[in-house]
Amino acid sequence: MIPVPPSSRTRLEICVDTPDGLAIAIAAGADRIELCSSLDVGGLTPSPGLIALASDSPVPVYAMIRPRQGDFVYGTQDLAAMRADITAVRRAGLAGVVIGASRPNHSLDEQTLADLCAEAGTLGRTLHRAFDLTPSKSVALELAVALGFERILTSGGASDAPSGSDGLAALVIQARGRIAIMAGGGIRPENLTALVHRTGVAEVHASGKVVALPPPDIVRWGFAGDRCFATSFDAIRALRAALP
Repeated sequence: MIPVPPSSRTRLEICVDTPDGLAIAIAAGADRIELCSSLDVGGLTPSPGLIALASDSPVPVYAMIRPRQGDFVYGTQDLAAMRADITAVRRAGLAGVVIGASRPNHSLDEQTLADLCAEAGTLGRTLHRAFDLTPSKSVALELAVALGFERILTSGGASDAPSGSDGLAALVIQARGRIAIMAGGGIRPENLTALVHRTGVAEVHASGKVVALPPPDIVRWGFAGDRCFATSFDAIRALRAALP
């Protein structure tokens, strides 16, 4: 596939799930924040305290709206929680939400997404990587455009963005500027520049995290796993330096 050069400076979104991570990502130069809890399972809805803390952010903050780990097929109680979380994000003054919903066959759940988008109102909206499970990425992209999403976070249908570079490039071509394609999954300083030039994506998403070993007694008491992750100022700066 012919590489598609980005039209302007590539924007960097950093996902964080702690108060320190939020402060570090802002200080390190993130263009936008995805605010979560539990990044070890792909990100869940952040706590009310973290949402309140992010309300003073000098850069746009989009809150993940995902009430539980697992699939993206949501029942009545899940949806009630998601609507309430979106209302809380709007009242806190954050810039947007990150949402997604699927049918059992992994196609996007149009009615659920339409309901969540209506609840979001004027908030910005990112469609998350539930998109990558869909059987037809081209159909899913057109639905995202019709629903008014600003962007799609995707690895191009592969397990990570570098492996899905052909798919990402095809999505950028199909999107024709109607919706942003934001590459995410496995993005590191050493592969970022080539990925952007190959695919033409205008936005990239990463965690900028490093392994942090918790104290042995904390692990022994079951308050942490053997490995934890922490947002790294240096890792984010390295990502910024690699941006075309």
